[in-house]
Amino acid sequence: MSESSEHPAHDAARDLQAILQLPEGLEPPPQLMDAFWGYEAALMADDVDLLGAYFATGPDVMRGDGAGLLVGRESIDRFRTGRGGAPARTVTEIQVRPLTDTHAYVTSVNTPDKGGRGLVTQLWERSGDEGATPGGWVITAAHVSAPPPAMDGRVWRVLGSPLVPAAADGPLAGETVAVKDVFAVPGHRIGAGVPAYLAESAVEEEPADAVAALLGAGASVRGIAQTDQFAYSIAGKNGAYGTPPNPAAPGAIPGGSSSGPATAVASGHATIGLGTDTAGSIRVPASYQGLWGLRPTHGAVSLAGALPLAPAYDTPGWLARDGATLRAAAAASLRQDQQRSIPSDRAVVAASLFEAADSDVRLGLADVIDALAAHGVFASLEPVNMPAPAELFRIFRYTQSAEAARSWQEWVEAHPGALAADVAERFAWATSVTGGQEAEALEAKSAARERIDAALGDDILLLPATSSVAPALDAPPERLQEVREATLGITAVAGITGRPALSVPLLELDGGPVGLSLVGPRGSDLALIDIALGWVDALR
Repeated sequence: MSESSEHPAHDAARDLQAILQLPEGLEPPPQLMDAFWGYEAALMADDVDLLGAYFATGPDVMRGDGAGLLVGRESIDRFRTGRGGAPARTVTEIQVRPLTDTHAYVTSVNTPDKGGRGLVTQLWERSGDEGATPGGWVITAAHVSAPPPAMDGRVWRVLGSPLVPAAADGPLAGETVAVKDVFAVPGHRIGAGVPAYLAESAVEEEPADAVAALLGAGASVRGIAQTDQFAYSIAGKNGAYGTPPNPAAPGAIPGGSSSGPATAVASGHATIGLGTDTAGSIRVPASYQGLWGLRPTHGAVSLAGALPLAPAYDTPGWLARDGATLRAAAAASLRQDQQRSIPSDRAVVAASLFEAADSDVRLGLADVIDALAAHGVFASLEPVNMPAPAELFRIFRYTQSAEAARSWQEWVEAHPGALAADVAERFAWATSVTGGQEAEALEAKSAARERIDAALGDDILLLPATSSVAPALDAPPERLQEVREATLGITAVAGITGRPALSVPLLELDGGPVGLSLVGPRGSDLALIDIALGWVDALR
């Protein structure tokens, strides 16, 4: 193909020379434009293998967009595999700046078929392999600026400016809330991440109590954010609406089931995320996205106006980008007369809970705890024996599943095909739990709670918020299940005991952030945040 020939990736009515611009007297390096149009054609065809060939190999190649920066060919390939193609577009302008005989800087403007205007900047390099791409040209760095969507349906189901104004002035004045789609928001229906459920829902007249508390403290509702279907997952994927992006770890899952509120907060679209936590649905997305997240003492915050999953474990919770905002949201929602103080310098660790985590998480968080100790925040830091995470997971799985089946199985059976395969399989397993199995698990739960309470007393338990960094979007199901079971064995400590659990973003690994979790005595919700804020200050 010649430099000036027509290419299906750009508007046939446009001549290449009309959209190609260079400084006077310069020409594009040989075959560079053939490579440019070849990449555009592969992009429109979603030819993943060919797109890979157009990017340089190795750990230094980069691709950035509004969701973040990917470094290394492997990360870029994973992103491309899970993306599902790029929107159709027409290239309307190309600016080329040759740098050397083997390097060129190319910026192109495009108009997507759905409207708007996009910008793509690429650094091209002529490699030694001319068989894979025209002239051997490959991309070593790229930045993509797509037209901003009016609303990202992966993150939001309904969005306003605001959707619901504050009910009064107060300490949360100016804060904006992303409400998980399991809470009643006046004037709107609850969808629970399931289109079939949304279609049958009635319009809510009053806010859920957890929503009303924030509105009454001066916050406004920015919108209703997406959730995993019926909140029955910690991955953050939704087969109907798509998976919210993870701004802290591009190409990775966001964590769920409070995935929409977490991504909205991490992306700067809201300052507070209101979610629920049954198995870890506040703490997991907080850990994966580098946020502060609190699962409060079970029963301390009303669930009136919220859909249930497993009432013995369900609780509202909050997400924020900083501890001060999280504390303000929690303080507006918790009864002050039910809060208590605890020693700030007494902590314990259980080796079994760290051993359940991946080695990089285990070692990284151990370094964080060592750094805290070096700064003198602990008067006492002692080991403690806890039930094995595998046993905690077993107890939690049977007791939670039995409740989930009672909450939703009748609806699920009346709506075959309404749920994504992973959630449907989870409900199918839940219905298999017998009364005898549930009774045995409840007895084991009571014994585990007594044992944990005796071991912890009023001390703060330090543990990983999750067993790993956020897995890749295209991680195999076996890996996702492995991470799920390991993480739930850790998060079940708070679920089984009803104790508050806080995730604090104190560790950044190559694969993304991981939270350090603090579990305190029941009623120590605000004290935990205050203590964590002090520890963070000590590390600065």
